[in-house]
Amino acid sequence: MTNLTVVGYKGRMGQALLGCAACNGGLQVVGKVDQGDDLEPALIRADVVIDFSFHEVTGSVARICAEHKKPLVIGTTGHSESEKVQITKIVSRIPVVWASNYSTGVNTLFWLTRKAAQILGPGFDLEIIELHHRMKKDAPSGTAATLAEILAEVRDQQLKNVIRHGRQGIVGERTSTEIGMHSLRGGDVVGDHTVIFAAPGERLELTHKASSRETFAIGAIRAARWVVRQKPGIYDMQNVLGLE
Repeated sequence: MTNLTVVGYKGRMGQALLGCAACNGGLQVVGKVDQGDDLEPALIRADVVIDFSFHEVTGSVARICAEHKKPLVIGTTGHSESEKVQITKIVSRIPVVWASNYSTGVNTLFWLTRKAAQILGPGFDLEIIELHHRMKKDAPSGTAATLAEILAEVRDQQLKNVIRHGRQGIVGERTSTEIGMHSLRGGDVVGDHTVIFAAPGERLELTHKASSRETFAIGAIRAARWVVRQKPGIYDMQNVLGLE
């Protein structure tokens, strides 16, 4: 039995986690924390913590987990570069799974995107389109950002130098090096992501569509049960699924 504490349990993902955990015979929720609650008392019986709160909170969650030697699964997105650096330093003493998306399907998309970029080479233009519900606060999504990072890494580019967020007006011809990023918001869409590889005469599109948050919750729970057996370090879902 793995004892779990959920941070951000009142949110959409937090509620999905609680629902999935209740159906998982090997998992027991022993702590629930949200805005204004004290995390430390909820850690006493926990074997692992899952954080789906806000990017401003992750640093303090990581610090308390590190102090108490509790493995951590970070599902929150939207961290600034300085926040990422801070969190990375804090969690060096504990095992952590830190991923932009916990869906098995999305992580397969990550893998396929890398392979496609390697096979197709520089002759294809790269564009990313993501669509989420109207309540989502950050843009682009963490998943779309990861896709862009994969594409830039394959092409040995600095992402900050080639990313292009949308287009408006007389912007001139598309360059061969840029990676287009387009964020759409509306309705109650859980999450759609498409990577487009376009060349003269042909186009390849890789798409993942999520219809339920349960897919992310199931993946996060899988990561939680996996990370409690790992040595200190930062892992992602590619590690959890054995794709690396």
